[in-house]
Amino acid sequence: MSKPTIVLVHGAFAESASWNGVVEGLRAAGFPAIALANPLRGVSNDAGYLKATLASVEGDVVLVGHSYGGMVITNAAEGNPNVKALVYVGAFAPDAGESAGDLAGKFPGSSLGETLNPVALPDGGTDLYIKQDLYHHQFAADSPAEDAAVWAVTQRPITDAALNEKSAQAAWKTIPSWFLFGSDDLNIPVAAHRFMAERAGSKRTVELAGGSHTVAIPEAAQLVELIKEAASA
Repeated sequence: MSKPTIVLVHGAFAESASWNGVVEGLRAAGFPAIALANPLRGVSNDAGYLKATLASVEGDVVLVGHSYGGMVITNAAEGNPNVKALVYVGAFAPDAGESAGDLAGKFPGSSLGETLNPVALPDGGTDLYIKQDLYHHQFAADSPAEDAAVWAVTQRPITDAALNEKSAQAAWKTIPSWFLFGSDDLNIPVAAHRFMAERAGSKRTVELAGGSHTVAIPEAAQLVELIKEAASA
C-alpha cells in the first residue's frame, strides 16, 4: 500500500524551505512530499492555489499547515475525499467565520503586532513583514540567532487582508486532526492553540515546553513522528 503524499503549507514570514528538516525526515521514512509555495495573498485565494496543487496529486494526502497555513489547509481540504488527515503546527484551525486575527487576539499574549513592518502595495493593500532585528525573538527564539537572521532576510510577507479574511470552512469538523505547538509562541498565544486543538477533537496534541512559533524547525523529528502517526491512522 503506497504512503500518502504529505503536503506542507508554510505561513506568514516564512517560506517553503522552512520545512527542510521535516522534508528530510519524511523522505527518510519513504513519504512523498510537496512543500507548497503559499502565496500569502488571502485565505480564499491561497486555498484555491492549494486545491489546484492537490488536484495534481494521486492517492491519499495528509495536509500539514504552519501558522496562517492552517487557515489555508482548513479551507482547501473541505470536500476533498483524498485528504485523510490535518496536522496543525503552531497553526490556526479556524471555524467558519473566524480570521487569523480573531484567533490570535482571542487570548492575551501575542506580541506580533508591535514587531511588524508594513509596506504599501500598488493596489492599495498592505504587505506585512517582521522587522529583521526583532525576528529571532518574536518568531524563532528556540533556533540559533545566526539561522534566524537569514530567515528574517528571506521571509515572505503576508497581506494585512489575508490575516483579517474570515475562513469559509472548518474541515477539521469532518477530517481527523493532530496538533503540535510551542508553549512560548509569541505570535499565537498557547491558550489559543490549546483551545483550537480541544475544539477540533485533536487525536494527539503535542505541546513542546519552551517552543517558539517555529518550534517545528528545531524539533522537526517530533513533527515527523506526529505526521507519520496521522498518515497511518
